[in-house]
Amino acid sequence: MKIYFIPFNKKLIITIGIIILLAVLLFFLFSFKSISTFGYSPIYEGKTGKNEIALTCNVVWGTEYIPDILNVLKNENVKMTFYIGGKWAEENPELLKRIYQEGHEIGSHGYDHKKPTELSDENNKNEIVKAEQAIEKIIGVKPAFFAPPYGDIDERTSEIAESLGYKVIMWNIDTIDWKYKDNPQMIHDRVFNNEKKLDGGIVLMHPTDGTLKALPSIIKDIKEKEINMVTISELIKE
Repeated sequence: MKIYFIPFNKKLIITIGIIILLAVLLFFLFSFKSISTFGYSPIYEGKTGKNEIALTCNVVWGTEYIPDILNVLKNENVKMTFYIGGKWAEENPELLKRIYQEGHEIGSHGYDHKKPTELSDENNKNEIVKAEQAIEKIIGVKPAFFAPPYGDIDERTSEIAESLGYKVIMWNIDTIDWKYKDNPQMIHDRVFNNEKKLDGGIVLMHPTDGTLKALPSIIKDIKEKEINMVTISELIKE
């Protein structure tokens, strides 16, 4: 039987190679753990079992339906989370003040409704910071939540928002009211299509005529199911 000896220098090279390989594997394992644990993952829903749901409204265009939407919410004693575009805020400061003064929660929807994944890191930060400054100047409060325009988000852009102190909020119930703005029944039905999503649900809406007309029946039917309508901060509270 032949016995082969690996020269010392070869043993050393193999050992170093193994150490490097292990280091690389540990790096990727740690990176994966960091991402999955600390996220940069958007929030799509709250915890179930609390019988709570959050109504949200993205606002970057129009003013004609918002006063009446606010009237409905006031009459029903319901608080909503409004994600406000910074440019819209600058153009409609009094309406933003009314939304805030009536007890609704204000989040950020970026400044000029641009797709985050199509922007550079610097431009993403600018969109968020400009919106923050515009909103804070009017109501004196910095938003805590960021709803990305178009729901357009990835790990990079989510990380940017979180680095600026924001929680990224998405939704699990989409009314698609921008498409069904002339069909309030469809908007209503989309909220209740999957009732399992209601507990802990986040409902996405926009200020359209259909939304205004559907809102009273949406609120009525949620109340009948004994689910409390809360703001995003209440919904995701530990």
